[in-house]
Amino acid sequence: MRRPLPSLWSLAGIGLAGGAFSALFGVGGGLIVVPLLILLAGFETRRATGTSLAAIGLTAAFGAATFSALGEVEWVEAAVVGVPAMAGTLAGTWAQQRVSSRLLTLLFAVFLLAVAVRLVVG
Repeated sequence: MRRPLPSLWSLAGIGLAGGAFSALFGVGGGLIVVPLLILLAGFETRRATGTSLAAIGLTAAFGAATFSALGEVEWVEAAVVGVPAMAGTLAGTWAQQRVSSRLLTLLFAVFLLAVAVRLVVG
């Protein structure tokens, strides 16, 4: 049975946090929105990931336009990163559909821990 959707205020708060972290540190979707959708909104991992990616499209478009207006975007480099990232998205989506939600959550937690350790240790 599918859980009822969380309140609009809860989702808006998650979006606000994701957008703020995205603008501050260049992260928001995977590192902020996905865990919050899982922990606070009760989404399962696949639904949180898909929802986050859809939200990132909106966030990225607005952020890119804002940073572009400030002259802070290297468009060639963005394309060199972004075009292969689209292929990576297809490969990642394919792989995600073949792994259990529990394992996905565990792998994501391990990834977040490894990033945190790397940032602290340097």
